[in-house]
Amino acid sequence: MKIFHKILGKLNSKLNYSLGLSHILNYRANYSKIQNLNDLDYKVFSQNGEDGIIDYLLYCLDIDKPKFVEIGIGDYSECNSRFIYQRTSPNGLVIDCLESLESKVSKNIKLWKGDLKIIETKITSNNILKILKENSFLNDLDFFSLDIDGVDYWVLNEMPKEFCKVAVIEYNSVFGPDLKITVPNLENFDRTNYHYSNLCFGASLKAVVNLMIDKKFKFMGTNLTRCNAFFISEKYADKVKINIPDPKNLLVHTNSNFRESRDQNGSLSFISGKDRLKKIDECDVIDLSNNNKKTKIKDLTI
Repeated sequence: MKIFHKILGKLNSKLNYSLGLSHILNYRANYSKIQNLNDLDYKVFSQNGEDGIIDYLLYCLDIDKPKFVEIGIGDYSECNSRFIYQRTSPNGLVIDCLESLESKVSKNIKLWKGDLKIIETKITSNNILKILKENSFLNDLDFFSLDIDGVDYWVLNEMPKEFCKVAVIEYNSVFGPDLKITVPNLENFDRTNYHYSNLCFGASLKAVVNLMIDKKFKFMGTNLTRCNAFFISEKYADKVKINIPDPKNLLVHTNSNFRESRDQNGSLSFISGKDRLKKIDECDVIDLSNNNKKTKIKDLTI
């Protein structure tokens, strides 16, 4: 039975890749007609439709074999760079703290097919630049993806200006469109330990957008699930001919409906809407609009 499931998994993976590639290549004929980033939302191996959006942005920039970094990949079954790797055999670096990471990744892709470095470690604001520099991924980077369900803002804050051409950054839509906040920069942050609901993690979209603007990027939009934000280096933004969202009006980009909250026993509790923010109103966050002051969410909500 175990062998059967293994074979079935490989067949499904090949089918997903073949169907996904066919869809994306056929859809490229319509790229010049695209008005909004959400029109490209399509999943091959990504979690929430990022594959289609990423292909569009890279295609607009004439990048056919992107040098990439992805931080927070799990076992590489669902992530933002797997489709890129399988299709283009590029030079990439993937990082996660998952135990036996290389073994797990190798079960989902062919390691011989591209130049992929795999690093098993927990990324923090203290080690990010050192790791990228030591592995020659701090310069000439085409694509960067960050999703660690925690101190993402503080890791991103350490990156230099214009550190890549295309970036995908996870944000916490539960924080809403107006708050400019992030969780504290804790060395061993864990979203479940921080609050049992799993709802208090990462940074608000406003915090991420403002930081990326400071780093010379233009906000291009979000996926339909409202969990990942897409950015283009200002140097290349004119190559993308879509309606650019107003970075001062983020309501539509935080209007999420996914219900991943947990109760104190670790079971899904399906909290929705504003009740999600209310559930974590006692949590400490950093108010980036007020000299990085630590405060409670309940003291900021409007």
